[in-house]
Amino acid sequence: MENFHFYIVFISALIPLLIGFIWYNPNVFGKAWMAASGVNPDANNRPNMALVFGLTYTFSCLMGVVLAPIVIHQFGFFSMLANEANINDPNSESGKMVKQFMDLYGNNFRTFKHGALHGTITGIMLAMPVLAINALFEMKNAKYILINAGYWVISLALMGGVICQFM
Repeated sequence: MENFHFYIVFISALIPLLIGFIWYNPNVFGKAWMAASGVNPDANNRPNMALVFGLTYTFSCLMGVVLAPIVIHQFGFFSMLANEANINDPNSESGKMVKQFMDLYGNNFRTFKHGALHGTITGIMLAMPVLAINALFEMKNAKYILINAGYWVISLALMGGVICQFM
């Protein structure tokens, strides 16, 4: 946990775009999603797709930053020591304690499988309820909720796996 590897966040932020290309393809869930959401592919009011994909990537980067401490348990240890003086000095008492802790426990639960588990839990327990609440007020049906929630559960699972394994 000595370095927060932003490049892993940037790579993992591509996952929602890639999953979206598959998930919302008309041959997968695209037609069902369009029907449930009321999107008309023939309408003349198409969005600026460069802007949509750019913002999707940007928001996915933000999600990756927040997902990292959820899928990597060692962040809890470092958050408890955030105000410790000399934590980065390897000769200080705090620096020695951090080194000893990381030598003993630094690689525990640092697998793709474990990160995917926590990503899945985050999708089910955080993303899905947010989507469902919005959908209820938008008067959307269960199909709409399940299609969108499924997409986010899979995206967050894969993002969590990549972040936990490689960060």
